[in-house]
Amino acid sequence: MKGTLYIISSPSGAGKSSLLKALFEQHNNDNSMYLSVSHTTRPPRPGEVDHVHYHFVSVDEFKNLINRNAFYEWAQVFDKYYGTSKELVQQALNNGQDVFLDIDWQGARQMRKMEPEAKSIFILPPSLEELHNRLVKRAQDSEEVIANRMNKAQREISHYNEYDYCLINDNFEKALNDLWCIINANRHSRTIIENNEKAILDNLLANYTEQNN
Repeated sequence: MKGTLYIISSPSGAGKSSLLKALFEQHNNDNSMYLSVSHTTRPPRPGEVDHVHYHFVSVDEFKNLINRNAFYEWAQVFDKYYGTSKELVQQALNNGQDVFLDIDWQGARQMRKMEPEAKSIFILPPSLEELHNRLVKRAQDSEEVIANRMNKAQREISHYNEYDYCLINDNFEKALNDLWCIINANRHSRTIIENNEKAILDNLLANYTEQNN
């Protein structure tokens, strides 16, 4: 049994981190999901814990990992580096867990080339005005950083058409339910059932031939 790889992207402030947190709180009692923890060179925000929210490393350490080909993908965002560990992702998938990658569109593009069977979801804000309001209310960034994020938001949003699914996070509970519906439906797709429940199918079709049809 192998899990499914999910790529989740959005402009900063659209709510993907909050949605993923709520998704895991409500639907991961059986430990069937794994949230990939990225490596990054940016400093921790208030309340963030090393190896829980991110693997915080220096620029030199990050570049050393690049040279060792340790990342599935890596990207430079707002002059900081982010990367996804190959080893940790593959280990979780092979354990049958659905793996969720919280990465930007650049990283998503790289991942799709290496893992074409991955499912991708883009989280959209209801408007640019609401996106700005959320960034301000978050109270984590300076006015200069917020302005920079807003300047890049439309470029990020323009890549929505590279994704399998799009969710508009206007009503949080609805967006959370829609996200879970995508995951639950995929778990019941024919391909997943054929891969993960082969023994049941073989038993159901034992001794069957086309002549019986």
